[in-house]
Amino acid sequence: MPVRVKLTEKMVRGLDPRAKDYQVFDEEVRGFAAVVYPSGSRAFALSYRFHGQQRRLVLGRWPDWSVVAARERAKVLRRDIDAGIDPVAERQESREAPRVSDLIDRFIKEHLPRLAPRNASDQTSMLRKLVEPEWKNRLVRDITPADVEKLLSKIAEGRARPHKAKPKGKRAKPLAPPKPTPIRANRCGEMLRKMFTLAVKWKMRDDNPAAGFRKRLENERERFLTVAEIGRLAAALAAAEDQRGATIIRLCLLTGARLGEVRCARFDQFNLDLLVWSKPAATTKQRKIHRLPISEDVAAIIRQRRGAVDSDCAWLFPGDAEDKNQPVQDLRRFWANIQTAAELPGVRVHDLRHTFASLLVSGGASLEMIGKLLGHTQHKTTQRYAHLLDAPLRAGVNTVADLVKPRLRVVGEDA
Repeated sequence: MPVRVKLTEKMVRGLDPRAKDYQVFDEEVRGFAAVVYPSGSRAFALSYRFHGQQRRLVLGRWPDWSVVAARERAKVLRRDIDAGIDPVAERQESREAPRVSDLIDRFIKEHLPRLAPRNASDQTSMLRKLVEPEWKNRLVRDITPADVEKLLSKIAEGRARPHKAKPKGKRAKPLAPPKPTPIRANRCGEMLRKMFTLAVKWKMRDDNPAAGFRKRLENERERFLTVAEIGRLAAALAAAEDQRGATIIRLCLLTGARLGEVRCARFDQFNLDLLVWSKPAATTKQRKIHRLPISEDVAAIIRQRRGAVDSDCAWLFPGDAEDKNQPVQDLRRFWANIQTAAELPGVRVHDLRHTFASLLVSGGASLEMIGKLLGHTQHKTTQRYAHLLDAPLRAGVNTVADLVKPRLRVVGEDA
């Protein structure tokens, strides 16, 4: 039976190393000991038996841990052992438990390939740049709703934008001040909710800390071109040197389709006899096939494009000579020039989709019709155009008012 002594700082400091490591046990806490290694380094450990098996748990190295601190830790662990908890098993489980970095890697590998490439790329960016730096080495099971709220609040505050590479011979511009990004925080929250839902499915934890995350207020942008603005846009497109880009913009306005859907359109998607455009699921945001009726003007554009490209080309808008087997990729510079020519500062290509919806409303279309034409899968998405219905309704009630209001009498008419 080992001899027990009252461990003190002076005693631990004076222990001499031997050929093999040995322990000096404390008389106050059963199993608590100072361990001396052949190298001369010292540590504190707790030896105990659990279900008939001998265990030894290293608490920490001396002098990083004092005798008093190590003894207090040993007392806590002894109480856990008496309660049926095995500290060694817990530590081993903690080492093997998945960390947030493991969850992120699996989420990117197994879930994101099911999404549209642009959406998957955006979520990968959020995970790598916003989530992983904050939670990388934390255990998946340790993330709490408070952690989610703290992270999303930080994202919503925004961050200073880095400047571009320092120009030669010039001073680099200072960082732009941070701008609030509540929408970014909400998208990140939705992504975290999905990721932790899968973490529960993958047996990494028992609940979802992001299930009820607080959504930040979003001021949805609603920009509709006026008749005058549409006229200036049409004139700028007609005068543009790049008629390929101009035709893409025209189709966005004539169909209400997203820029990516038009840019990646193929000839075999159009039935010009039935005047139907069948967008494949791979190109639509909702990941479903969307059949859209088209006008004769759109059909004429498709026929014109068929004659403008090689007969074996599948794309309506192929890239330049070196990329003709792929659709055209970037229209940002072209759209910037059109914005200037048409005097439409701040107008996005996506605003043409909103303009298409507003024109449908002014023509008497219902929200249900608008939702089908725009390919919405959720009714609430179409509701953003509900207020536009007020104009035709107001015109209707004004017509009724004109019919029933009293006719003004001219003085002396009955005299």
